[in-house]
Amino acid sequence: MRRRKRPAPPPSPLPQREGIDAVRVRMPEGGPGRTVRDHLVHTLPAEDAVIDRMIAQGAFVTADGHPVTAESPYEVGGTVWFHRELAPEVPVPFAVEVVYRDEHIVVADKPHFLATTPRGSHVTETVLARLRRDLGIERLSPAHRLDRLTAGLVLFVVRPEERGRYQTLFRDRRVTKEYEAVAAYDPRVELPVTLRGRIEKEPGRLAAFEVPDGEPNAESRIELAEHKGDLALYRLTPHTGRTHQLRVHMNRVGLPILGDPFFPEVAERAADDDFRRPLQLLSRTLEFTDPVSGREHRFASRRELTAWTSYERWDRGPG
Repeated sequence: MRRRKRPAPPPSPLPQREGIDAVRVRMPEGGPGRTVRDHLVHTLPAEDAVIDRMIAQGAFVTADGHPVTAESPYEVGGTVWFHRELAPEVPVPFAVEVVYRDEHIVVADKPHFLATTPRGSHVTETVLARLRRDLGIERLSPAHRLDRLTAGLVLFVVRPEERGRYQTLFRDRRVTKEYEAVAAYDPRVELPVTLRGRIEKEPGRLAAFEVPDGEPNAESRIELAEHKGDLALYRLTPHTGRTHQLRVHMNRVGLPILGDPFFPEVAERAADDDFRRPLQLLSRTLEFTDPVSGREHRFASRRELTAWTSYERWDRGPG
């Protein structure tokens, strides 16, 4: 049975701000009060005084772009748009590099510490916001996501109507992804090895975890690429895309990735960013057949894992 396509959301009457879309608030049947203000006070997690100030400033607009006033009547089925007031963010002092761009896709080489898309406290300091601003592509959207602490290749889609076709590549595992990681060298660990298991991620819990004897939903292959001294470079091939999957599997074999604040234990200051000690995990290559153009693509990250390239200077102590 073919799934029905969801209707496209209505266009925003407000332009993006710093690469971030305006927020839409719907007015359903049975909403509280008689005015739009009543609904906003009931719906938004903001104090009444803040909403009143924003209304006075013309920050809320209707679908046709007209400012909401304190007496604007509640209209069932209507929408209101506004930009959230964003909290200051710590700037990530590393650039996003574009390794490929055509009329359908953009392939970005993401630095460590920069989130792929806005989420939580990371909004403007994200790859998506930066690319929208720098490239002038307002409707740019991600085909998949890369963990904030992981560096490397991320695929973005230029045209919203084509996004589903690229997302399907990842869902159906028709993208070949290869990662690199630096961890301790232990000749007692037998490699290569393919690991399978069940990985879960709960809201409010920083690190994903494995469920013993659970139905497998994650699979990774781990290979030793080379080693020098007490460190080794590992080649990792995920066959699924669970949150923290490679980090969980490297920890399972007793080789937690250098710079990881979650494994084997969540560090006391795991929420803080130490730009001097990035997680030594890199999405090195992406390979797939373009579902729109039919082109055969293979992209490689130009980034380096500093623990490997600067072996003698890498601080192996706790962050």
